[in-house]
Amino acid sequence: MDKSVITRVVTVSGGRFAPGHLGELTQQVPFEMVDAVLEQTCRVQRRVRDLPSRVVVYLLLAGCLFAELGYSQVWRRLTAGLDGLPVPAPTASALTQARRRLGPGPLRELFFLLRGPGPAGARWRGLLVCAIDGTIMSVPDSAANLAVYAKQRGGRNGDSGYPMLRLLALVSCGTRTVIDAVFRPVSCGETTCAPLLLGSLRAGMLLLADRNFAAGFLAAKIAAARAEFLIRVRTGSTAPKLPVLRRLPDGSWLSRFGGVPVRVIDAQVTVTTAAGHTTGGCRLVTTLTDAARYPAGDLAVLYHERWEIETAYLELKSTILGGRVLRARTPDGIEQEIYALLVTYQALRTAIADAAATVPGTDPDRASFAVALNAARDQVILAAGITAGAITDLAGKIGRPVLASLMPDRRLRISPRVVKRAMSRYNAKGKVDRTTYKATTDITILAAPP
Repeated sequence: MDKSVITRVVTVSGGRFAPGHLGELTQQVPFEMVDAVLEQTCRVQRRVRDLPSRVVVYLLLAGCLFAELGYSQVWRRLTAGLDGLPVPAPTASALTQARRRLGPGPLRELFFLLRGPGPAGARWRGLLVCAIDGTIMSVPDSAANLAVYAKQRGGRNGDSGYPMLRLLALVSCGTRTVIDAVFRPVSCGETTCAPLLLGSLRAGMLLLADRNFAAGFLAAKIAAARAEFLIRVRTGSTAPKLPVLRRLPDGSWLSRFGGVPVRVIDAQVTVTTAAGHTTGGCRLVTTLTDAARYPAGDLAVLYHERWEIETAYLELKSTILGGRVLRARTPDGIEQEIYALLVTYQALRTAIADAAATVPGTDPDRASFAVALNAARDQVILAAGITAGAITDLAGKIGRPVLASLMPDRRLRISPRVVKRAMSRYNAKGKVDRTTYKATTDITILAAPP
């Protein structure tokens, strides 16, 4: 019988630092960067233990790749590809103590170093398109967490089952890389948290936001950062006052919002499917007041890109976490875990963008995040690609399966906004047609009101 012999060369750090890696993602979060933040936050170990600080940082990041596993099982995956090397076998208690010694500071500083839109962010008319929005995440129901993170009130059965936090992020559309993020107890609203992110805006950026961010003081802060915005506002009795100062030929009009000169666009959107058609209104305010350079219809179409941040949250909460509650049972542990999650997500998204850039014309939107996540897990288990080889491989072992599994261009489809869970704000009443239909849209710009 013929046999094949496969020999691999694994390059890792020496001695007790060997388990400290993230497979090929280590190239996105290199040893030198981790050592720098440990030095900056004064978390370098005084003596080399079985679990040096650098190793613990990579353990936390690997824990996000294997969110369904306990840290002891994560450790086994970090060391699975290190056959022949003397690696420690720490107890669960030792891993807990090591994470506690490290604290949240190094992971926070690591995220600050890695955050940003990247060079391949989506641009529209020369502007970097980004979106802001918030989401809610559940934390373990411990006394320490309850002292900081309250349970959300409301619903037919009282409070939520777990304490909750609100995560707010500023995301670059296209690559879905995180420009900045902040989290607070769920009692802090989105408009309360948003000013903490607006300092990351720069001239040449275009911010997309939904109706929850349609506040005059936020518009003023965005304009003060010299960024542009395209925000949907409410209509009806709760609509902000937007007086008609000047009518423009395309039906939009000039007004003021929060003291900022803006242009108001009233769009009527008709969605047609095989089952019929529906029509709804959408009012947008923007600082892009030049109607010739920025047509109203094009801005109405561009606003749909705001859903990029919803997809980013889906990848964080569903693809990575699998809908699970976070692990940590203390507020410091929660902060550590959130920043580790953001760092891991950013590293994956950067690897995807780098791979897409190797094939000109490839839209990062077509890359499967799940494929990238599973490829990254494989590289951790194999301890492969930790350092770059002599020949530069821009796509890498993570990027190649992503490029081989590109999804088709996104089709315009609609589906009713209902879910199958018993407790949901979108509970279905009566029989609902859950069929997903192919759709076409028609956008009509309405004239300014008299």
